[in-house]
Amino acid sequence: MTPELTVLTFAALLQVVQFVLMAVPVNLELGTEKTMSPRDPEQMGGTLADQISPKTGRLVRALNNHFEGLILFNIACTVIAISGQSTALTATCAWIYLLARIAFVPAYYFGLTPWRSVIWGVGFGATTLMLLAALF
Repeated sequence: MTPELTVLTFAALLQVVQFVLMAVPVNLELGTEKTMSPRDPEQMGGTLADQISPKTGRLVRALNNHFEGLILFNIACTVIAISGQSTALTATCAWIYLLARIAFVPAYYFGLTPWRSVIWGVGFGATTLMLLAALF
């Protein structure tokens, strides 16, 4: 397995951890009656986002952000692996992406501005560099 695919696997496991970090407080705050329901806002008294604490809301948004970022990172890793273009640069970029995603969660949870955005930009930049490396 290429280093990029190894990191992709770790990134997917990070997403599992993020899901647990988000799901536990959401269920504690709302109760399983709401979280196991169809979540129709009119039956719940509003949206889930309106009913959870700000920090739990940040965990929800950090998880959603990881889903979005993981799509592009997955494409980069797949292109690199399938085309046989794994290099020290692409492997380093993959690890930078993962470290940025790990750092992003507490930065978002604790509301560290502008650092949350800077950390996100580092991960996005690493992914973009992987894609460019595959082309050139």
